[in-house]
Amino acid sequence: MWEEALAGIQKHLITTTKESGLKIVAELPQGIGGTLSPKMDHLVCFLPGSIALGATGGFTVAEARKMPGWNAGKEQQMQLAKDIMKTCWGMYAVTKTGLAPEIAWFNVNEVDLQPRPGNRLSRSPKDSLAAWKGDYIVKPLDAHNLQRPETVESLFMMWRITEDPLYREWGWKIFKAFQKHTNLGDGKGYTSVNNVNAVPPPTRDNMESFWLVRNCLLSPISNIRPKRIRC
Repeated sequence: MWEEALAGIQKHLITTTKESGLKIVAELPQGIGGTLSPKMDHLVCFLPGSIALGATGGFTVAEARKMPGWNAGKEQQMQLAKDIMKTCWGMYAVTKTGLAPEIAWFNVNEVDLQPRPGNRLSRSPKDSLAAWKGDYIVKPLDAHNLQRPETVESLFMMWRITEDPLYREWGWKIFKAFQKHTNLGDGKGYTSVNNVNAVPPPTRDNMESFWLVRNCLLSPISNIRPKRIRC
């Protein structure tokens, strides 16, 4: 069931951005055969970790590659996990606060939004923040951050599976952004914010319950265990 679902995602939903060639998981508002919508919720960022788990069975990549079932398809899945993970990290990297918006829209060539254009996956990605900023569009109604954990969940799994310290570094930067912009001080907790591109961001005076899960995942990534939290 997982392989069938992932094959559908790979065939119908993955496309690339115009300026930097980042992979995104687009939407199909009119169904299969319709035009893609270059919109990606932060909620989608559970996917890179899930893809990595599916490809390796929870083993490290080094271990999984020694197993009989490993093949070129599994390698492609791991590369897709890495590509989408980079796009999810970019949601944080391009904003003024270093916090991700609830929803990101993307600058995508029109041809790459059409049903299965042959060239839409061939572009090589550019690791340039300037190019990334030309691809991410944060609309005012989508600019809030609700302390969602999906990117951090995937970073945790990608670090454990690939053993690449890059994912710890990204997690640490996210941790510092939340400490800087959402910590209310004096033990008052952490707040959601209304605009990730405003410094300081306007606050919402609420703390989501899943925020505690995020901290538990960030602590082993960053080697920092938040005070007053039992994981």
